[in-house]
Amino acid sequence: MAQKKQTSRSNPPRAHTAKCSQDGPVVVDDKPLPKKIAETPLEQKSPAEWAYERLILYIKNFEEQLDNEHEVAMGFTGGDAGVLRIEGIGYFDPDVLTFYGSDGEGMKTQLIQHVSQLSVMLRALPKLVESEAPNRIGFRLAAELEEDDAPTT
Repeated sequence: MAQKKQTSRSNPPRAHTAKCSQDGPVVVDDKPLPKKIAETPLEQKSPAEWAYERLILYIKNFEEQLDNEHEVAMGFTGGDAGVLRIEGIGYFDPDVLTFYGSDGEGMKTQLIQHVSQLSVMLRALPKLVESEAPNRIGFRLAAELEEDDAPTT
């Protein structure tokens, strides 16, 4: 019987991205994991926590490629649900993620998603007219990942 490969700090999680050209976009898989994320072995993380951390890295990387006229939003697959302008992300161990924000009409919106059904499409939306600078949630969320005393409930 084959043994399952263990992941630890010396053996980080595997990732691979194929690009059409060397000039393609910078992807999160090409970057090293932040120290705070890498120092906790995967075996000690719930599926929700690990998905939460990776989503934050993907959102931050996506935002790094946006101009000052656009903000990150999340598109929904299937149905007519539209998009969610991301204002917050959370998780509830062991297996639930939640996304907070507003829809295209400014209505308060929350999506609660089981990690086994997670399918996220990041989209660039024009920033809200009344805001001077684009809202960059990925950078704030990534900074929280680096804090030693992240709040737990």
